[in-house]
Amino acid sequence: MWHSAAVWDYRAATEITKDWNGINQFLLRNPQGASARVSLHGGQVTSWRNEHGEELLFTSSKAIFKPPKAMRGGIPICFPQFGNCGSLEQHGFARNKIWTVDDNPPPLHPNDSHGKSFIDLLLKPSEEDQKGWPHSFEFRLRVSLTTDGDLILISRVRNINGKPFTFSFAYHTYLSVSDISEVRIEGLETLDYLDNLCQRERFTEQGDAITFESEMDRVYLSSPNVIAVLDHEKKRTYVIRKEGLPDAVVWNPWDKKSKSMVDLGDEEYKQMLCVDGAAIEKPITLKPGEEWTGRLQLSVEPSSFCSEHLNL
Repeated sequence: MWHSAAVWDYRAATEITKDWNGINQFLLRNPQGASARVSLHGGQVTSWRNEHGEELLFTSSKAIFKPPKAMRGGIPICFPQFGNCGSLEQHGFARNKIWTVDDNPPPLHPNDSHGKSFIDLLLKPSEEDQKGWPHSFEFRLRVSLTTDGDLILISRVRNINGKPFTFSFAYHTYLSVSDISEVRIEGLETLDYLDNLCQRERFTEQGDAITFESEMDRVYLSSPNVIAVLDHEKKRTYVIRKEGLPDAVVWNPWDKKSKSMVDLGDEEYKQMLCVDGAAIEKPITLKPGEEWTGRLQLSVEPSSFCSEHLNL
């Protein structure tokens, strides 16, 4: 019915449904038939499909869809802590909380509203959150689907506390790939990285591109704002564009670790790759009243697309 409209109605292109637990989720669509699904559980994008209906994000067949457990797949929000580098639970609490719809968010740049189907979400700390992380904040998240089918996430964290606070952050993006052995990442070559498999020891990337033959868990530092993930078998390239996110996490658990993860199938590591826009090495510090913005844009190009065009 939407396609017959003379003028595309972006509000009407947002459909509200319930997930398995009765929690609201929002289905965004564009005129070409691409879609994205966003859950109030964690403010998490759980699906992103192109105009042909192909799923572009990975979700484990063994994912646990029950709060307060985080779901294995999609794009979990890691805040206010990435990994276990602090006193909080793994990857912080934002991905485990129930967010609310933000009906009246402060304005974004006009380009981030015009011609897009989007939803605005809001997270504020509970009393329980503040026991473990005693700071007052407002976390606003806009998830948009463009007319070209690009997926855009814009996070705005404001300090409404009386004192400064510091946090780390990542969009923990699970990309769906054909075979991890046939994938390469361009744009991170020659960079320094912290290797989480070696007690966060610092190394320098030596390869012309990143390829996969074993478990990888790295934080690439001061990374470019454009990264390309080339999937040879599916003949497509994911293009990751980021702002306010200096680091890039690259993670694949490979076979041994997959077998120890209850919410990941033994062989599913072959079909997934996490490439996160992140702020980890130098955490963000906000003074009272200050706001930080982190923006991620995901797009897909056909295999004929040459990553040299990206100015990596």
